[in-house]
Amino acid sequence: MTTDSPHSKTDIQPIAGRVPIVRAFLGGMLMGLANLVPGVSGGTMLVAAGIYDRFIQAIASVTRMRLTKDAVQLLAVIVLGAGLAIGGGANGVSLALAEARWQTYCVFIGLTLGGVPAMLAFCKPFCRSTWLGALVGVLVMAALVYLQGQSHGGGSGGSGWLLLVMGGAAGAGAMILPGVSGAYLLLLLGQYRTIVDSIRETVSAASSGNFAGVVAQLHVLVPVGVGVLIGIVGVSNLLRLALQRARNFTMGILLGLLVAAPAGLWPYKHAQRPGLGELFEGAVVTEQTLAEVQDPSHAKDWPEQLFTPTPVQVGLSVLFIAAGAAVTLGVSIMGNRLDTRKID
Repeated sequence: MTTDSPHSKTDIQPIAGRVPIVRAFLGGMLMGLANLVPGVSGGTMLVAAGIYDRFIQAIASVTRMRLTKDAVQLLAVIVLGAGLAIGGGANGVSLALAEARWQTYCVFIGLTLGGVPAMLAFCKPFCRSTWLGALVGVLVMAALVYLQGQSHGGGSGGSGWLLLVMGGAAGAGAMILPGVSGAYLLLLLGQYRTIVDSIRETVSAASSGNFAGVVAQLHVLVPVGVGVLIGIVGVSNLLRLALQRARNFTMGILLGLLVAAPAGLWPYKHAQRPGLGELFEGAVVTEQTLAEVQDPSHAKDWPEQLFTPTPVQVGLSVLFIAAGAAVTLGVSIMGNRLDTRKID
């Protein structure tokens, strides 16, 4: 039977001492960019940046209405970085996925793997619990990759209140769990298109001042919102409890998820623009919808086709992966050396 170190039974120990504001902000930006790329987890980026443990502590404290200055400040910095990245990078990432998909995925593989050295340091000293947790994390990620490969639906299925609540909880929980893509879980539950379409309709109605149109979407948005709250509160507090009572095993799982996450990001795929009469997100492409679905803003949802890379592409892949890894490593270095203001 495996056991954790004695102090892990009594309290959560920070994995990197005090969290520099620069590291928290850049980690938030990486999280935001990750949420724009299918298959990439925002939680993975926080692990890679070395702030995941403290993020979970902070969000668990806030959801239990323990509004400490440190927790609120840390979350505010991360949310600010994520918001700026999503707002400023959405068009760029969509264009990159449409025109340079394999290069983009290589960069994100590097961003993920760049966090492994720091994660290894956080897991020390290693014990049987750590190695067992790492094995569990690798197996969980392998199962997710397999399921993703078997899924060919457009994410559109029956949507009762229960399924919508489950979809909201899954999407919110995936933002916290490293290695898990929220969009992918919504696809598995068959709620992706229902939720995304409802959000689009709501934004369109709100921007035109159509109050009735907003109200018409509440039958989707309300249960999804309930699910989001359940997902954030439930997952964050379960992780907090896991880190408190079985820290080494939990950190091992996070390490396993981080190491195995690139398995779901095989880069050598072409994005195929849907053609007239083809199925896209559960609907047949018509002359009326063709221009919309072929717009680069929808590139992340286009079907993919594997291709065999040339030696030059393989060599460039190594360079892109190294560049991504350098960014993640730089986040840690900059956070430790350049910022004298700390979040305890």
